[in-house]
Amino acid sequence: MASGVRRRASVGAGLVGALVFVEFVSGFLQGFYTPLASDIARHLQVNDADVNWLEAAQLLVSALVVPALSKLGDLWGHQRLLLWSAVVVAVANWGIAFAPTFPTYLVFWALQGVFTVWLPLEVALIYLRSRGLLDRPSATRRATGVIVAALQAGAIAGALGAGAAAGLFDELWMVLAIPAALSTAVVAVIHWGVEREHEWQAGVLDGTGLALVSVSLLLVTGGLSLVRIVGVGSVWPWLAIVVGLLVLVPFGRHELRADDPLIDLRVLRQPAMWPVQATAMLFGVSVLGAQIPLSTFAQTDPDEYGFGLGLSASQVSPIIGAYVVSLLVGALVFARVSQRFSPRSCLIGAAALVGIGYGILVPFHGTVAQVLAGMMVAGLGSGALVAALPAAAAAAAPENRTGVATGLTNTTKTIGGSFASCVFGVALAAGASGTAASLSGYYTVWLVCSGTAFVAAILLLFVPRLAFADPEPFQEVVP
Repeated sequence: MASGVRRRASVGAGLVGALVFVEFVSGFLQGFYTPLASDIARHLQVNDADVNWLEAAQLLVSALVVPALSKLGDLWGHQRLLLWSAVVVAVANWGIAFAPTFPTYLVFWALQGVFTVWLPLEVALIYLRSRGLLDRPSATRRATGVIVAALQAGAIAGALGAGAAAGLFDELWMVLAIPAALSTAVVAVIHWGVEREHEWQAGVLDGTGLALVSVSLLLVTGGLSLVRIVGVGSVWPWLAIVVGLLVLVPFGRHELRADDPLIDLRVLRQPAMWPVQATAMLFGVSVLGAQIPLSTFAQTDPDEYGFGLGLSASQVSPIIGAYVVSLLVGALVFARVSQRFSPRSCLIGAAALVGIGYGILVPFHGTVAQVLAGMMVAGLGSGALVAALPAAAAAAAPENRTGVATGLTNTTKTIGGSFASCVFGVALAAGASGTAASLSGYYTVWLVCSGTAFVAAILLLFVPRLAFADPEPFQEVVP
């Protein structure tokens, strides 16, 4: 071939192998705590609806730190930022294990949200390592699918391990020490298993942009939190939300003037980029905001409240595990299906599956089989989107913006999840009886998750038909 482009069998087995362990632990963290939601609530002496505020705080921290860490990854090195973020997560997990009160638990739980930057940094590492491959977008999707599959496998292990540990140990801190130990091992794996291959780039962190977007996020999510505290009739929550949205105006103007912006709005408004980021935000509503409600619904006693599945923490674990298996399958299948059909078509189909899955739960939620069927359909689409969105953003971004672009998919996803957690917390608390949330609140959760997924599928229709696909190989013409 006259194109002079190198071909390799893989992105790099050593790199992918190390990142597989990192994402396995990331999934373990996400799967481990969910079945223990009610046990943690009882231990901290709060009700089920209050657990959503733990998740909302973590998602807010994630939304605040991911843009900065992704940008620093592009500037200073993705491996370096991956390592230091792992140190922070390890400290947070040990803090969670020994937190004596709800406020201290909330602080460490929120700090743990730094792990959401792992996947964007890893995809950026993979994309840069695949430089020179003719099928670079496909190679990135394949490697990303493998590490996302490891993430889902870790979530399965975490869900099953939580149930087993809850039955094995009498003290909650002993149960929570398990993810803390694993997150400590991640630090060692990144330090010795991920090579530093980075050329220092000129540029600075956009402090003004970071401050403006942080203020906006704090005001909007803080306003949503105030709705539950002071009620929807108070003017203060809505004032905070409006002011937070208005802050985005000077933020946008600043980013367009900045030589090295935190979020390059010119790249963001490209037809191959903005639907992906909008989909990530809408997808965050279900994949991040609906997991705690799923666990608490499954553990609600139907004999006492008239709805729920009446399961214990150990019985919820297999349900969560089956849901995550469907995510794993979706992540692995996406890369292969996108070779037969266009990546754009696969993204649209994945978003539609999420909408169908949560829509099933509205009329059918009376038995374990019904709930499991809806969640597995949603899981297939969710797994594909988790793998596809950062890879699509990397393919659509300039070479020196891969970290920011992949990080932005996590930021927008986290923002969607943070808003959803606040809204779902309000909905579940309305009409709550005792420690159980309300059935109308669960209906709200499922309808919102279904609706946002279908809206995402519609927005993806605006993506150019051949976006994210491999370039056509150069064919040398022989006279």
